[in-house]
Parts: sequence; structure tokens; C-alpha cells
Amino acid sequence: MNLHLALLVGYAAALTALGVWIGRRVRLPGDFFVAGRRLTWPLLLATVLSSNIGAGALVTATGLAYQQGVSAWWWNGGAGLASLVLAFVIGPRLWRLAASRDYFTIGDFLEDRYGRAVRAIVTSLVWVGTLSILAAQLIAGARVLGIVAGTSHATGVLIGGIAMTAYFTAGGLLSSAWVNAVQLVVLVGGLSVAVPMLVDAVGLDAMAAAPGAGAGYWDVWYSAGAMSGWTLLLLLGPNFIISPGLVQKTFGAVNPRAIRLGVGLNGVILMIFASVPVAIGIAARASHPGLVPDDVLPTVLLHDLPLWLSALALAAVFSAEVSTCDAILFMLSTSLSKDLYKRFLRPDAPPARVLLVARLAAVAGGIGGMLLALQLPTILSALAIFFSLVGATLFVPVIGGLFVKRAGTPEAMAAIACGMIGLLSVQFGTDRTGWWNPNLWGLMASATGFAVVWITRRLGPARPAEWVG
Repeated sequence: MNLHLALLVGYAAALTALGVWIGRRVRLPGDFFVAGRRLTWPLLLATVLSSNIGAGALVTATGLAYQQGVSAWWWNGGAGLASLVLAFVIGPRLWRLAASRDYFTIGDFLEDRYGRAVRAIVTSLVWVGTLSILAAQLIAGARVLGIVAGTSHATGVLIGGIAMTAYFTAGGLLSSAWVNAVQLVVLVGGLSVAVPMLVDAVGLDAMAAAPGAGAGYWDVWYSAGAMSGWTLLLLLGPNFIISPGLVQKTFGAVNPRAIRLGVGLNGVILMIFASVPVAIGIAARASHPGLVPDDVLPTVLLHDLPLWLSALALAAVFSAEVSTCDAILFMLSTSLSKDLYKRFLRPDAPPARVLLVARLAAVAGGIGGMLLALQLPTILSALAIFFSLVGATLFVPVIGGLFVKRAGTPEAMAAIACGMIGLLSVQFGTDRTGWWNPNLWGLMASATGFAVVWITRRLGPARPAEWVG
């Protein structure tokens, strides 16, 4: 076992032990799902920020910067801007509903707003998509481990998957919030030391003369179409505004002020952090031309840093992977246990049984994510499934449900149906290049379906009653 792998295994074991120890305090579903609604803003900041800075984001954004230059800032910068919307517009509004009506999941809101059918459909679709984003994080972590620590793809997937499944299953949101705080310290510490040393080693002049840089490489507003440059805000932004995992973490806040401070600071930090993978990607282009995008970050960690710093940076990337994985596992376990089991299979289930099912769902989700990570070919292909399903089925019903009082079940159903039709039509009916992006067209079709049905019903003889939110 080499030094990198030995340190990483020890670090993973320490995180797992901490999460299991904190999990002893979890006795009720409310503790597991929303941490008893007692997360202060520093804890909320730690758990949300750790979720947003994942290994997938690091590896993918670094590869994008390697190919397209400074416009890759929008991968994480766009997430930061979207987080401000969650912090100041969506989060506090949903929290008040959650606190007054005892929501644990975003499915609780959907059913209260539109009915059981909408909850069941959206939960099922998002559950499938959530497994894919869990797989994306595990693929990213395994890719880094494979190059830096010499592990096989399967071993890399297992190291990250077992660690996050063990500590999250023990304590849910309560465990993950505290473990994420530790991971955030390691992440920030590792990258804050590694990136300046990398830039200094490569040299600013060499970075400025990056070989093969094309048009727009130094233009932050450059875009070659969907999934490039500023257009990433349109495609990724909705996922950071109404992602079930992030919204459910805000349900655990002690009050709306904690959401504004915690999630708001998360957004600001994300916009600052967005420069980190850009700097790494451009430095790698200068020193290692001809790389595959997914190999850029691990190649830099292996070849361009001293051994001790490489190990620290590897721990930082591993922290990013695992912290995002536990947020995704949070979505999987809560949606299956609360949105499906408690609501449709066993409405009379006692709290202890719901908590048991949530833990079993976490284990099943962890295993499912690991299996999927062994099958999907790339990080981006796995991420695309989640982004597409959330944008096409969840974003419009949630936003419309909050701000359009006369909208009802027909509008939500139309948004879901049109979103899926638009998504699948572009996915299987075009070459998916340029602006033919399934995420974008699914989101636009969903908004169009919602608006058309809403206008049609408003013009009809019978007007629906307003929802009191």
C-alpha cells in the first residue's frame, strides 16, 4: 500500500467513526431527516458548501478549463449565483411552510400543493436521476485515486462509497453536517496550499502561452453553446435552486436567518472557489498538453506537487467527493422512506419503522450508486442524467407552486409531461451538439406546458381556488 492510499484509508476511517459517533444522538425521523431543525448558520454553511463542492465539480470544471479556458468559471460560479436565489428567495419561503406544516422533504410540499400523484411521479423520476449523480461523484473520486494512488476503478469506488454510506446511515443529516464541517476544513486547507504552489511551479508566463488555446480561451463570457461558458448558468442553475437534497438541508435550519446567512455565504464562497479549478486546468494545459479532460486534476496531483502536498490535496478531493455523496444519499434515503414508503405503502408506520427504512434506503442507495458507477463511462454522462431530470420535472412545479397561487395539479402534470417529452425528443432525436441540449429543451418545454395550461384554465369558465401558502 503506497503512502497516498494509506493516508486516504485512515482519513476515510476517521470520518466514518466521527459520523457513527454523532449518529448515536439520532433517535427520531426528525433528527435523521432535518437534524431536529436545529442547524445554525455555520453548520448549514458547512453542509451545503461541502455538498456543492464535489469531486465531480472539481474534476469536470478542471477538465473544462483545460479545454475552454476561463469561461469554465461558470461551472461553480453559476452554482454560487443560483445559491443566492435559494438563500434569499426560495429557501426562507419553503422553510416557513416546512416549519408550520411539518415538511421533511420537498415531496411533502409537492403533495400539499398538487396532490399525491405529482409527489409520486416526481419522486420516482428524481430518485433515478439522483442515483446517477451519486455515481458521478464516485466515478470522479475513483478516477483521481486510480491515477494518484494506483487503485483500480472498483477499489476507488468502494473506498468513497463505503465511507459515505456508513456515516450517513448512522446519523443522517445530523451526522453529515458535523462530518462536512471537518471535510470543509480539509478541502479548503488542501486546495489553498496546493493551488498557489502549482501556479508558481508552472509559471504565469507559461500559463498565458497555453498551447493550442482556441478562440475565447481568455474570455469569461465565451460560450460555444449549451454546456459551455455562461450558458452553464441556464443549465445548472435550477439544480442549485431546488435540488431536493439542498432544499431539505434548509429545512433543518433553526430559522430563516440561518438560511440567508449559511446558504448565502455558500454562494459567495462558490463564486470565489470557481477560480480554483480554472487555475488548475490552465496550469495543466501549459505543463501537460494532450490530456483527456477527466484526467487533468489527478495528473496535476501526481506530477506537479510535492509528495506531502499531493497527499493533502488528495484528501481535499476525497473530502469533496464524500461530502457531496452524503448529500445525494440524503436525497435517496429521505425520498424513499418518507415520500414513498410512509406516504404510499405504510401511512401508519411508527417513527422507529420510518427511521429504520430511511437507514435501509441509505444502504440501498449507496450500493446502487456504487454499482452504477462501475457501469457509466464518464463523469459528465452521469451528471447529465440528474441535471436533465431535475430541470425537466421538478424546477417548474416547485417555482410555480410557490409563486403562482392559482396553479394546480393540471399545471404541474403538464409541466412534468412536456418536460419529459422535450427532454427525450432532444436526447434521442438530435445529435445533442451546440444548443441541442436535452436539459435546456426539457426545462423550456416544462415551463411552456405549465404556462399554457395555466392560461387556458384562467380563461375558462371555472377558476381554481387559490392555494394558501
